[in-house]
Amino acid sequence: MGKIHNVEKMTDNRFVNLYHVDATSVHNTLVSYYVASRANDVPSLKLKTGRNDPDGVIIYSIYGEKRDKVVLVRQYRYTLGDYIYEFPAGLVESNEDFHEGAVREMYEETGLKFEPLKVNPAFEKPYFTTVGMTDESCATVYGYASGEISKEAQEDTEEIEVVLADRNEVKRILKEERVAIMCAYMLMHFLKDEEPFAFLED
Repeated sequence: MGKIHNVEKMTDNRFVNLYHVDATSVHNTLVSYYVASRANDVPSLKLKTGRNDPDGVIIYSIYGEKRDKVVLVRQYRYTLGDYIYEFPAGLVESNEDFHEGAVREMYEETGLKFEPLKVNPAFEKPYFTTVGMTDESCATVYGYASGEISKEAQEDTEEIEVVLADRNEVKRILKEERVAIMCAYMLMHFLKDEEPFAFLED
């Protein structure tokens, strides 16, 4: 196992920061590494705490009486300089249960009411997003959405279009559009599973 010698905070931003890590690999090679993190300081980094509390929540929700549509957002991302299809998602607030965060984020991004499903904890525990560059982890919450789409609660910094996609539209999106990988895998389930949440059954 490699050994971390020193970690230095390089930036001071509200939502994400860059940290420099000095380490030695298992092969006794010096390593200079950069980690992006939601942590506000060095002691809060997962490499220091050893904990895996979710930084964010991703919401896989089905919409409609026939339960034949999935709720997506088409969002402009500065990292790409373009739009990308994603599930509604957001950061979990301090002292907030991530299920509560999912209900809040769904409303803020889409205006829809979200009812989470109770599932095996193995399917919703926080998993790491892009471990080669960040220690960020996100929990996934599954459930059903209802109501009318609204942009009233969206933040001024967000550029989001809400999409209620049926299976034909999902096929097109996967083939033709930019899609976040975590969203893409679930959309493949949506396409192939007669019951969208069948894979959650024990």
